[in-house]
Amino acid sequence: MIILSASGISLSFGEDTVLSSVTFSVGEGDRVGVVGVNGSGKSTLFKIISGELDSDAGEVFISKGKTVGILHQNDAFKINENGDDSVIGQMLAAFPNLLRLEDELTDIERQMAESDPDTAARLGGRYAEKSRVFSELGGLEFRSRCRSILLKTGFDESMFAMSVSLLSGGQRTRLALARLLASSPDILLLDEPTNHLDTATLEWLEEFLGSYRNTVMVISHDRYFLDKVTNKTLELEYSGAKLYGGNYTAYTEKKAADLESARHAYNVQQKEIARLEAYIEQQRRWNRERNIIAAESREKAIERMEKVEKPKEAPKAMKFSINSSGVSGNDVLSLRRLGMRFGDKVLFENADLEVKRGDKLFFVGPNGCGKSTLLKIILSQLTPTSGESELGYNVTIGYYDQENQNLDPSNTVLDELWNEYPDRTQTEIRNTLARFLFKGDDIERKVGVLSGGERARLTLSKLMLSKMNLLVLDEPTNHLDIPSREALEAALTEFDGTIIAVSHDRYFIDRLASKIADFDHGSLKLYPVRRKGEAYTEFTEEKTRLSLLSSPSESYEKPTSAPKSSKEEYLAAKAAQADAKKEERRRKKMREELAALEEELVKVEEELNGPAGYDYVLAAELDARKTEIEERLLVLYGEDL
Repeated sequence: MIILSASGISLSFGEDTVLSSVTFSVGEGDRVGVVGVNGSGKSTLFKIISGELDSDAGEVFISKGKTVGILHQNDAFKINENGDDSVIGQMLAAFPNLLRLEDELTDIERQMAESDPDTAARLGGRYAEKSRVFSELGGLEFRSRCRSILLKTGFDESMFAMSVSLLSGGQRTRLALARLLASSPDILLLDEPTNHLDTATLEWLEEFLGSYRNTVMVISHDRYFLDKVTNKTLELEYSGAKLYGGNYTAYTEKKAADLESARHAYNVQQKEIARLEAYIEQQRRWNRERNIIAAESREKAIERMEKVEKPKEAPKAMKFSINSSGVSGNDVLSLRRLGMRFGDKVLFENADLEVKRGDKLFFVGPNGCGKSTLLKIILSQLTPTSGESELGYNVTIGYYDQENQNLDPSNTVLDELWNEYPDRTQTEIRNTLARFLFKGDDIERKVGVLSGGERARLTLSKLMLSKMNLLVLDEPTNHLDIPSREALEAALTEFDGTIIAVSHDRYFIDRLASKIADFDHGSLKLYPVRRKGEAYTEFTEEKTRLSLLSSPSESYEKPTSAPKSSKEEYLAAKAAQADAKKEERRRKKMREELAALEEELVKVEEELNGPAGYDYVLAAELDARKTEIEERLLVLYGEDL
């Protein structure tokens, strides 16, 4: 059943067209990833869906009685006046009806205690009815649900009574996310929900959304997250939108196939037009009556053609490389019994680590475990409380700071880069900035007004011009959109030096890491990578395996049955063989049914995302069939085929 549809949504700000004739529909229970370059209108679309912003044209249809909840990127937490200003109070304020019913039940209890038996009996009937409603609405578990979600999103119990005014910006955003998840709206709109989450919380959120029964639309540049959570992908590009079936990886494959098909169709038609035009020109040169007639006939054939539009290439992304300053010694970095504490808080201790030339080492672990602190020790910006950190021979360092703290907000973009490299010509500086998508008037903008993504690109441009053979990167993909992340991955893949990085971007780690160092309860454990392109995936599998080995389940001896006679064994074997054949025939039939249903589901979704978007009767029929197919597929997927 379709729960949300957009028809012809258009919006412009002055001469800047953000959205143009955006049309799509979302089914109940769908989990839609919304992707596109920074500035493509993703957040604007969410504001239109939630009713915060009016479009210039088009309409949004939401099924009657369905609720919409939205988390904005870096949401400034709004105090709900129905609750106190504590963390737990603001969580509970997401359930005003249940809080009101609680107060009413408490009041009835008081009245019953103070009344005569007859009045108490009458009040008991009211109490029973309100208790039933309270229970049906989730009143028996909403408080425990709030506490559980707070714990899972990184708030320990000592923070529950803390005033929201004392929370950091990141904590307030996490609280906004927790309160929204607890309220379970029918349509959940999440704009970059993975910001400010460590890996453990992120993995919990993936599981939560994976089992969430309502509809989810999520804007994210985290490709690993999108692959885990979504079953559809809405791409915003060149002010338009297109809905694809499948998660992020499936979307990229389908988009590439569609683009190749469109290029082929366009080229075939252009060749045919060129052939006809050459024929027309030849006939006109001969200039006889029959030649003129033939030429005019071909001209009409060209006019009657339904012209194939030249496919648009993807918006231009960064393209750059990072050059090494020369070969370092084989031993790039040694950490020996390294420890760091701040007051009574121990971040890590007795850390031993050797980094060799060419390693691509990634540090992972929860927020606050000391990853960025360790990078600062390596860079000699901090002094460890114990042990030592030593760089090897001929090591030169390039450093990327996640907060871009080495940028001067009063500089223009041009001056920021040119001041760093005054020996370069203005043409060289301009060309470098152009590679990082700063063109025209962009280079005269003040650094202080740049967005997070623009600041990240400017910092990368400074890094590209520097010379180093050891790159130290602290959350380099923060604020970058997906095309920029892919450009950075390509540059780092080709870099022939050594990389030491901190990142929560699991897709990024998957593609690049040759070693992973895990911060685990104050210690550092090294995991080598054997499967290229699956570093993080392999790391999580190995960590799970080691965890299971450290707490094995109790072994037991399987009881042995009495020995069978030869005849019994023969008959049992024959029966088992017959059963096996019967079972295989059953499984084969179900496999064939499964393949046919999956193929039909693809066709139904293509129709829903295509012409059916304009025919609500047909869309309803297709949606009903889609539900039938999905229910049967769930049964088949549960079988051992």
